[in-house]
Amino acid sequence: QLQASGGGLVQAGGSLRLSCAASGSFISRYSMGWFRQAPGKEREFVATINRSGGGSYFDDSVKGRFSAFRENAKNSVYLQMGGLKPEDTAVYYCAARSHGFGSRNEDDYHSWGQGTLVTVSS
Repeated sequence: QLQASGGGLVQAGGSLRLSCAASGSFISRYSMGWFRQAPGKEREFVATINRSGGGSYFDDSVKGRFSAFRENAKNSVYLQMGGLKPEDTAVYYCAARSHGFGSRNEDDYHSWGQGTLVTVSS
């Protein structure tokens, strides 16, 4: 099971760090993805990080503002968000993928956290 946390209300330009903790499994076995769903919109890809944490890939909309890292010893991955904009407001989800790395397709991820809400005020 995955548990996302760290969401909240932040002013534009601010920062937040989202966490995703795994229970019942070793997160080191999976590449991890971050997705988000804004109100009235479909869920979209944000970022992905490989098993070791040495590789990551971001959507153009967040590139340069967001980073991803993981602490496999703590069974956790993180999404560090900076330079937040009102359009970043969404529910953010973490997801695990058993095989491969780099997919933007949510169908390639087999396990999902429950989501954490990020609200960016202007």
